[in-house]
Amino acid sequence: MNQTNLQHKSLLCLLILITLAFLWILLPFYGAVFWAVILGIVFAPLQRRLALKFGRRRNLASISTLLICLVIAILPVIVVSALLVQEGAALYANVESGKLDIAGYIAQFKHALPPYFQHLLDRMGMGNLEGLRDKIAKGAMQGSQYFASQAFSFGQGTFDFIISFGIMLYLLFFFLRDGPELVRKIRTAVPLAEHQKRRLQLKFNRVVRATVKGNLVMAVTQGALGGFIFWVLDIPSALLWAVVMAFLSLLPAVGAGVVWAPVAAYFLLSGETWQGVVLTAYGICVIGLVDNVLRPILVGKDTRMPDYLVLLSTVGGLAVFGLNGFVIGPLIAALFMSAWGIFTSEKKQVRLPQDRAPSDQ
Repeated sequence: MNQTNLQHKSLLCLLILITLAFLWILLPFYGAVFWAVILGIVFAPLQRRLALKFGRRRNLASISTLLICLVIAILPVIVVSALLVQEGAALYANVESGKLDIAGYIAQFKHALPPYFQHLLDRMGMGNLEGLRDKIAKGAMQGSQYFASQAFSFGQGTFDFIISFGIMLYLLFFFLRDGPELVRKIRTAVPLAEHQKRRLQLKFNRVVRATVKGNLVMAVTQGALGGFIFWVLDIPSALLWAVVMAFLSLLPAVGAGVVWAPVAAYFLLSGETWQGVVLTAYGICVIGLVDNVLRPILVGKDTRMPDYLVLLSTVGGLAVFGLNGFVIGPLIAALFMSAWGIFTSEKKQVRLPQDRAPSDQ
């Protein structure tokens, strides 16, 4: 008995050490592995439908799904990212050269405010326009250097990017083809009851699809709508602001209004009334309604978390994991809630003995 127990503990220690070593090897390409898993989950229903259409030929169905994923999900992100770096660098270059005088716009905005709000800005230390102009120039210089370094580092890291991209596509093909078998092996290895494993797997799949398919589609839609109206109103760097609005729309209680609302207020206070009215009406009636219309359809009520938890997990995920954190953060939060839900539902309630009623005398 002792010998068997020692062998079991030794095997468990060996398993933990080898697993940690394997994860350490995969760490340089964790982003490629992570997105291969995420895209595999998102596009798994399409792969199953194509497999039925192609007569259970899994290789053909997986290659077709991979090509569709490449066209509609991966290539647009690469193109937009490249354009964003160029437009961001051009914006900061215009600010640095003085072609785009943000401090002048702020001064014009301040002078258009009522006297009470001007005094309020002065008390808050925002009335020194010369100092503000220096800060903006300094920030523009730092931003220009940042975008220049990003473009340079992108050129230097092209080889690493190609390797990571190739690994992601390679893994995605096998995850699409052999996904159900891999899931069965993982479920067999997890030391939990079958209904607990099924509940965690369903929660994992739902949150991934809701976050990627739902929230991402919503973010792209709101960003595209915001960028379109900025382009119509001839606001500089419309693509850059569209991407900013798309990211902010992922955060509840923040949203794309943080970008378009101040611009609309500037138009109204600076005398460009029709632009301000159009942007305000468009932001409220078009951009603002996307969240109320699309979110219940794409995300669903059963996968939603409290808004404060979505906000904290998204911001925390972005701070810890970078761009991947907008999926990792809510995913960890959802699994946290699901695991504690399983624990509390399985935990036996201890009943305290009821006090005996005093006997009648």
